[in-house]
Amino acid sequence: MPILNLHDSHPLIDGRQSERAMLVRRGVQRLLHAMRLAVLPELSLSSGRRADLIALTPKGEIWIVEIKSSIEDFRVDRKWPDYRQHCDRLFFATHKDVPLEIFPEDCGLFLSDGYDAHIIRDAPEHKLPPAVRKSVTLNFSRIAAQRLLMAELALESGRPLPASWDEG
Repeated sequence: MPILNLHDSHPLIDGRQSERAMLVRRGVQRLLHAMRLAVLPELSLSSGRRADLIALTPKGEIWIVEIKSSIEDFRVDRKWPDYRQHCDRLFFATHKDVPLEIFPEDCGLFLSDGYDAHIIRDAPEHKLPPAVRKSVTLNFSRIAAQRLLMAELALESGRPLPASWDEG
């Protein structure tokens, strides 16, 4: 399923993310970028799950950040343990109106205000098997390159991004 809404001004918003979740995402992306991590939003994984944010560190570690914008958002979503099979470190990210104590202690935690974020708790490392690391890194690289190319082509043509821009 494409993650695009071609009728919106932002192609990575498909209507499933709340405005609050998008603010949390923006702050975390800014922090990760400042930390020199390569970051992609909304990356489909081999399990069929989709990571809210996935980041590649300069050392090749893979981080996944699951964004939660409310207590209810956290309570109804029980798929997050599945993300561990795709990353070296798993984090949650939220904002000041969500109590931090609801998040599991065995995951990292970011607090975002929409403009920046802070690491409240670092995530424990659980190293990926080499074959999984290669697969996730290759997926990350291919999708990042595909998104860059499609964005460039859309800019050149003056037309919106095609619906298939994230498939690859």
